[in-house]
Amino acid sequence: MKDYVKSEQANIFQTYKRLPVVVEKADGCRITDKKGDVYLDFLGGIAVNALGYGHPAILKAIQEQSARYLHLSNYFYQDIQIELAEKLKEMTGFDRVFYTNSGTEANEGAIKLIRRWGKDKGKNEIISFSGGFHGRTYGALSMMDKPHYKDGMGPFLDGMKIIEYNNIYELEKSVTDKTAAVVLEFLQGEGGISAPTIEFVEKINELKDKFGFLVLADEIQAGVGRTGKFFGFEHYDTMPDIVTMAKGIGGGLPLGAILGRENLEGIWEKGMHGTTYGGNALACATGLAVLKELESGLMEKIVETGNYLHRKLEEIKEEYREKVLEVRGRGLMKGLLLSFDAGIIVNKLVENKAIANAASGTVLRMVPPLIIDEKDVDEFIAILRKCLNDV
Repeated sequence: MKDYVKSEQANIFQTYKRLPVVVEKADGCRITDKKGDVYLDFLGGIAVNALGYGHPAILKAIQEQSARYLHLSNYFYQDIQIELAEKLKEMTGFDRVFYTNSGTEANEGAIKLIRRWGKDKGKNEIISFSGGFHGRTYGALSMMDKPHYKDGMGPFLDGMKIIEYNNIYELEKSVTDKTAAVVLEFLQGEGGISAPTIEFVEKINELKDKFGFLVLADEIQAGVGRTGKFFGFEHYDTMPDIVTMAKGIGGGLPLGAILGRENLEGIWEKGMHGTTYGGNALACATGLAVLKELESGLMEKIVETGNYLHRKLEEIKEEYREKVLEVRGRGLMKGLLLSFDAGIIVNKLVENKAIANAASGTVLRMVPPLIIDEKDVDEFIAILRKCLNDV
């Protein structure tokens, strides 16, 4: 059999720390490698495969749309783009949609929208928070404090302040009349499945009323029902002006979006922003399929299965008190804070035919397909227990 590992190393830039699995196929929430071994997937393409692999609704959408056309350009009116935008507005309460190919592109576009909004108001500073992850492009990196992603690749954008997450004193000190926006994830993924406190969100709302800035919710990982609500910010008494989303919305195809409230209509004029592939017809078709599945009972199932997973993880915490320090997260976005490098457990899980990954060093991150059931949870917990015993 061809040595795909060696071939990858010889041909592709070495930027990924890959798991030792050469994939042959995937179905539901399971991945099969070329040796025929089957892995229970609790990573879901890093929260992308909302409906798992090979879901009938996704396959049907692909077949029907590909028979019509794959891609035109944004010079044309396309029914599938418009129908998805209508559904997004209906499900979220936002007023305008701009399509992108990815989360980082959504955040880049949002920065441009914020800066354009603030231009005549003398507002050009953007505040973001430690532990956040907003993408790999320059605007996104400028809002992040992760040296490993940034070292040697500056300079980054001016006018960006990165302050400590959940630090109310620093927040109050940092906001000024020049603040155009505050950007945050309402459940950090790369940051270790960390959530803002209610008091922190209340302070952002209070300062917004006083200084008149925008709030951008980065829902790229926590959105599309993952936390048991459509967006993570819905667990708080707040309403952002802008939301960026991607990952799960495409159901496995590259799709992202910027959602804006009515107060941002007219800020961009024709030609000020655009994209060749954004709003690709095939991706919009699978996006619409994902939203319809969420409306058809999947959202309730996420809450139910998420609560079950949480209880099982709490049992694990009680059983392994010296190894498991905290259970984090909401819905089907969960984290276990460990007393050691989470990469050790990730490797053990792979050896035992299960997939998850590490976030923020010591957090085991679980973002499985939203279609998992209690039997899948029980299987994963049994494997995790074995791995913790082996450490």
